[in-house]
Amino acid sequence: MVCMDGFVLTHAVEDVDLPSQEQVDAFLPPFRPGQVLDPDDPVTIGAMVGPEAFTEVKFLEAHRQLRALDAVQETAGRYRDVVGRDTGGLTTSYRLDGADIAVVALGSVLGAAADVVDDLRETGVAVGTLGVTCFRPWPLDEIREALAGVSRVIVLNRAFSVGSGSILGADVRLSLAAEPTRVYDVVLGLGGRPVTRAVLRRLLDDVLDEQVSDRVLSFPDLDVDVVARELDREGPDRPQAVSRGELGADEWGKAWT
Repeated sequence: MVCMDGFVLTHAVEDVDLPSQEQVDAFLPPFRPGQVLDPDDPVTIGAMVGPEAFTEVKFLEAHRQLRALDAVQETAGRYRDVVGRDTGGLTTSYRLDGADIAVVALGSVLGAAADVVDDLRETGVAVGTLGVTCFRPWPLDEIREALAGVSRVIVLNRAFSVGSGSILGADVRLSLAAEPTRVYDVVLGLGGRPVTRAVLRRLLDDVLDEQVSDRVLSFPDLDVDVVARELDREGPDRPQAVSRGELGADEWGKAWT
């Protein structure tokens, strides 16, 4: 599945540089479908799996997904050799060598994050970015290796599982479960809201100044006044908005403690 940022990129206009037909032909094998519908040779393709085989089908699905981790790396290498472009493979990093703080994200927000990294590096702050290019299957070992030695990780989530919490952050925490790394979960840029360099710089400064906890889910671009007004309308017995735009232990029970 090939995905891109909705609205941020889908509604943008820019030049597209396509590979040549010769490069495409050198990279892709001839198309030979595994199954075809032929009136002269009719077949029935079942779309349902009953309980007698469903567990085995799902196991094989998961097994082949994990095998895809190696295939993604190998295919990215071949594409780079033929076309001369780097698709990123499983992950991409920027100024991560020797970093004490890493920003982990998906997609276009990494561009703004790289600019903030450059600014902070000039002030002596050892920070870098790690872009997750392959989200499923999750490259657990590669994430753990890339973030080895990093003491603080800021995860930028542009999606949010209501009633549960972060999505990308949960996977990063899984990769670092055995590590002492502090993981800061951040939700921002929902619905195509711009993630600006100013927002990211303020977030990094707050982490450096210990103004953000790694035990809460932070919403740095949240308009807390709007949320407060809506909660006030529910009456005095309703939970009130957190002034810093955070959801912590009281809201999520033991999930963040």
